[in-house]
Amino acid sequence: MAKQTENFDVIVIGAGAAGLFCAAEAGKRGRRVLAIDHAEKIGEKIRISGGGRCNFTNIHTKPENFLSQNPKFCISALRGFSPQEFLSRVKTAKIAWHEKKLGQLFCDDSAQQITDLLVAGCREAGVKLRTGVTVERVAKGESLFHIETAGGAFTAPRLVIATGGKSIPKLGATGFGYRIAQQFGLNIIEPRPALVPLTFEGDIKEMAKTLAGVSVDASVTVGAGAPLAKTKKQKPPSFRDGLLFTHRGLSGPSILQISSYWREGANIAVDFSPAADISAALKARRAAGGKTAFQTALTELLPKRLAQHLSEREGWRGNLADWSDEKLKAAAAAIHHWEVAPAGSEGYRTAEVTLGGVDTAALNSKTLEAKSVAGLYFIGEVVDVTGWLGGYNFQWAWASAYAAAQGV
Repeated sequence: MAKQTENFDVIVIGAGAAGLFCAAEAGKRGRRVLAIDHAEKIGEKIRISGGGRCNFTNIHTKPENFLSQNPKFCISALRGFSPQEFLSRVKTAKIAWHEKKLGQLFCDDSAQQITDLLVAGCREAGVKLRTGVTVERVAKGESLFHIETAGGAFTAPRLVIATGGKSIPKLGATGFGYRIAQQFGLNIIEPRPALVPLTFEGDIKEMAKTLAGVSVDASVTVGAGAPLAKTKKQKPPSFRDGLLFTHRGLSGPSILQISSYWREGANIAVDFSPAADISAALKARRAAGGKTAFQTALTELLPKRLAQHLSEREGWRGNLADWSDEKLKAAAAAIHHWEVAPAGSEGYRTAEVTLGGVDTAALNSKTLEAKSVAGLYFIGEVVDVTGWLGGYNFQWAWASAYAAAQGV
């Protein structure tokens, strides 16, 4: 039997954050919209985000918080739909929220509330939502895109690809969006895991195992080594936040942030005490008198296990009173600038997002439509625009989705 063909104005492939929001916004504009996803249960990446509470935006969002081969590409979309505008949707839905730190907004209760908000928006806008539908073929005729699936065939003059990147494959992530882009002749900036823990070999791996579970406020930047991940106008910044030792290496917000800028062959430089001058603090402690062991004094400035391990590793022994200014300065330098070479990362298995994607040079920055293929749009994580940790990637999902919805 021939597959029955259903006709729509817009088809959105991918029912995650960007896809659902775009479908709802296009539906509100009177478009007949179909949103399809290969997963039976949609919104899984939303569900696990923010520790289950979804860091749904960041009120301080600006273009500098994103990595791309073209740093200016995201400006238009971000201006077109602000964090405050998405927050107003959250408030209207009576979802309780709070600001955690640095402008990061979270649900008070559950990330599922954000998925419910998006699905409700689709329902109210008359969007047809089909889950568990795997796309087998995408083709374009003179004026229509033809989508074939095991569950039927669909056509529409406008097609939006919102399938995300490769991060967290156990939740269904694939490279589908990249394949569609390449099918239509669009360039792909090499995808790689981002916002991901870094792994180590040798004695640093053993050190991390020994200290597994220890967390410290740290400042991290890319150190010496291979060429850095940067454009002419984007240099890797320094990130100050929590650093966590794990059985495989280093994690925590500061490490996840720097992972987007790190490249194989480069080092990372860690300051274990960005808030206090170790040398000055130890000199002050020494001046206070008493027979205090150096290691004991250091535990007053760093987490105890870390202070003990560094003291043993570096051979920092004896009473603080016997330490010269020069020796204190050398120890402080090692603490403020601990430079190590990661062996790699934990990969897409634990990466929160995918760096790279559909080349922005191929897209219209105002509408996210492919310049060479009328009616074809790419939004969200599949595009070469990757945000920092802290709600920025969700804001890109909303902004890019809104921009495309106004274009379809």
